[in-house]
Amino acid sequence: MRQRALLLVNHHSRRGHDTLSQVVTQLQSLGFELFEEPTDQTQQLSDIIRSYRGRVDIVIIGGGDGTLNAAIEGLVDTQLPLGILPLGTANDLARTLRIPQSIPKACQVIAAGQSQRIDLGKVNDKHFFNVASLGLSVQITRQLNKEAKRVWGVLAYAVTAIQVIWKARPFRAQIRLRGESISVKTVQIAVGNGRYYGGGMAVADDAAINDERLDLYSLEYHHWWQIFVLLPAMWRGRQANLQGVRTLQGKEFEIYTRKPQPINADGEIVTYTPAKFHVVPKALEVFVPDFPVLPPLKNIPRDA
Repeated sequence: MRQRALLLVNHHSRRGHDTLSQVVTQLQSLGFELFEEPTDQTQQLSDIIRSYRGRVDIVIIGGGDGTLNAAIEGLVDTQLPLGILPLGTANDLARTLRIPQSIPKACQVIAAGQSQRIDLGKVNDKHFFNVASLGLSVQITRQLNKEAKRVWGVLAYAVTAIQVIWKARPFRAQIRLRGESISVKTVQIAVGNGRYYGGGMAVADDAAINDERLDLYSLEYHHWWQIFVLLPAMWRGRQANLQGVRTLQGKEFEIYTRKPQPINADGEIVTYTPAKFHVVPKALEVFVPDFPVLPPLKNIPRDA
């Protein structure tokens, strides 16, 4: 029996427009009955998914992390399994799940049917896959344009970051967890659910997307140039022991600032402080490769 799949490909993603016909041909050859919907307005993705509740077996999304984030509420509401085609710039969720960048191989992952339930993070009333943050990352998101991402790919993140870092000014915040309140002067606070963000940086060296915890770090250096000393370790997620970096782990965090600060989740501005973060364990079913994922996703029984 052919599986019915809702196909949502963001034509404006880095590879979406050029690869759509290949995606359709590949999936049809693998036995999928496709229901394709236009995705010019990504804010409508969740409503489109909801409208297909009971009409399809799975949802296949082609795009980057921003496209996936736009669809996340519809996926949570319908609980339809998710197939991912990494057609964006950073593709950090696909990187976390070890989904191949090759379209034929990514399609094969979906057709093979091996799935795993993953956690989601939630900030205020908005879910996220990878990382939600305030400070530097918001400024980078606002300055990063689509043309730069299309031309330079992941390098666009690095170039934009360099432009933003030297102008960054610290802000004061309160971080609350497990009844404790920590006052910080910081340029960025990031709360990670998955492993990768920002084009391949690791939020923590042992983070996994189904470890049922959140990983927080706060950058509290005194001079803008110090971040370039920290970057090599931060890229690998090994910032826990670095001077000027505070790291915390937990299932819930609250962050308060004097003035409302915008929060960037999966590359999109989604809410403002004050913000409450928590992990939602085993929230979604996602198709993953059948070879071991490094670091391994914990094999938590579905009915646990």
